[in-house]
Amino acid sequence: MTRIGTIDSYDSETGSGMIAPEQGGAALRFLKTDLKHQQQAAEPQQGQRFSYDTRPSEGGGPCATNLCQQEQDLSELQENEKRNQARQQPG
Repeated sequence: MTRIGTIDSYDSETGSGMIAPEQGGAALRFLKTDLKHQQQAAEPQQGQRFSYDTRPSEGGGPCATNLCQQEQDLSELQENEKRNQARQQPG
């Protein structure tokens, strides 16, 4: 399932960073190689929004992969989510 998060930190020397899920929970580690190919040229910046998938890390916990920068505004995403939830409510 694709999720949305915000870059919490990124270290250009190690090529790794942390992304904070918008739905809450612990921040997930990612590597620059986890960015989708067309976005690997630019360094991720703190506060940027990305969609991502999760996979098990070598240490056993989850990490983020397939990161893709999002252009949509947070308020627009929240409104879309509210509409989708309203459609799923019975009656």
